[in-house]
Amino acid sequence: MSSATPPPDTPSPDSPSAETSPEAARGSATARIRLPRVPFWAQILAGLALGVLLGWVARTWEVAWLGTTLTRTGDLFVQLLKLAVAPLVFFAIVISVTNLRKVSNAARLATRTLLWFMVTSLVAVAIGLTIGLLTDPGAGTGLTAADGAEPEQAGSWLDFLTGIVPTDVITPFTELNVLQIVFMAAVTGVAALKLGPRAEPLLAFGESVLALLQKALWWVIRLAPLGSLGLIGTAIKDYGWNLIGQYATFTAGIYLGCALVLFGVYPLLLATAARVSPLQFFRGAWPAIQLAFVSRSSVGTMPLTQKVVERLGVPKEYASFAVPFGATTKMDGCASVYPAIAAIFVAQIFGVDLGVGEYLLIVFVSVIGSAATAGLTGATVMLTLTLSTLGLPLAGVGLLLAIDPVLDMMRTATNVAGQALVPVLVAARERILDLDAFGRARSFSPDAPDGPDGPDDRKDAAGAVAGAPSASQPGAAPVPA
Repeated sequence: MSSATPPPDTPSPDSPSAETSPEAARGSATARIRLPRVPFWAQILAGLALGVLLGWVARTWEVAWLGTTLTRTGDLFVQLLKLAVAPLVFFAIVISVTNLRKVSNAARLATRTLLWFMVTSLVAVAIGLTIGLLTDPGAGTGLTAADGAEPEQAGSWLDFLTGIVPTDVITPFTELNVLQIVFMAAVTGVAALKLGPRAEPLLAFGESVLALLQKALWWVIRLAPLGSLGLIGTAIKDYGWNLIGQYATFTAGIYLGCALVLFGVYPLLLATAARVSPLQFFRGAWPAIQLAFVSRSSVGTMPLTQKVVERLGVPKEYASFAVPFGATTKMDGCASVYPAIAAIFVAQIFGVDLGVGEYLLIVFVSVIGSAATAGLTGATVMLTLTLSTLGLPLAGVGLLLAIDPVLDMMRTATNVAGQALVPVLVAARERILDLDAFGRARSFSPDAPDGPDGPDDRKDAAGAVAGAPSASQPGAAPVPA
């Protein structure tokens, strides 16, 4: 062997073994299979479009197995969301109440949050009433009182007031009575505050369980494109376009009313009361709004809502109170726009004339009774509460059950947008909003690595949520209280 010949275990740069070394092979394979990341919003849109197509196919050609698959897919997604609702609400409320001890002027923040909830609900129900009076949603539908049917679950003021306190600590969790769970959680949180240091082990356990539940719920959220495919496909398969056409005026009224609140009232409040950019708010809050549209659950969207609120510059201690509180009580779509238009619809079908007194009752129920919706899919309980207060037949609810899934998407998106809006608005007016973090907030994909904070977003928002500035810091919003 000559001296120019390389050793046997040292491959020449030109030899085949050098080109196919394990490291090079792995790198080449990774380069070949690497695909561009599809944005989450695009995945959801694709799921909705495919769901409409498959639902139409299943209905037109009566493809039984396809219809069953769509129904099971949508039901499973909603079931997974509901699976975490009871413990998520309980621990979120407990921790949110106890976190208020870390916030200065906690009572002031809580009071202002509640007041803004009521103000926006008042505006939303006024818009709903105006649209209902202008469009006559019950006219020309061909429906009669005989088409109605009383719902299985009805709401009344007596049930609402007495039903807050549970008869035992187990039933609210097994029957998913969110209002009673909120009551028990609030009592537990206040008791923990009174106990002081002795309650620290319980709070540490609660924070760990809450983090675990939120992590598990992120996995469910990543399935939202499949869930949207199943839910919209089932709606088209079951009801088709004829039903939507029959309820065209009513459906258009709900979507128009929610759109006016979502893209009219909220931006106006952001620009005037909070003095921040509405476009920037929607850029940051959009992941939660789009998930709410698909999932039709404010509580199921709650972890994502809290994440976007924190990324918009709201201090974590205040956001952890305001968002769970809003997810169970703040319902501009389900509890304001919808019952206002629906009450007028039912009254017209049953031939009942509504006067000024009845319209004022609708406003009262919407502003005070919105907690009856409790952040779950659908707004049947709130509608029955409104109808019973007005003395309208509860059978009118049966007229709207078929179209409810289509309406609930827009209603819930409006709910969640309002639940994100109020903490931003209050934080801005209290000068605790981090304007630097607000300006950096961007839409992100829930299926990004490490949860919602993908690698591209982390480098822009490094330290943004570590702590919001006080009123004396340069990042605070210069808005008078």
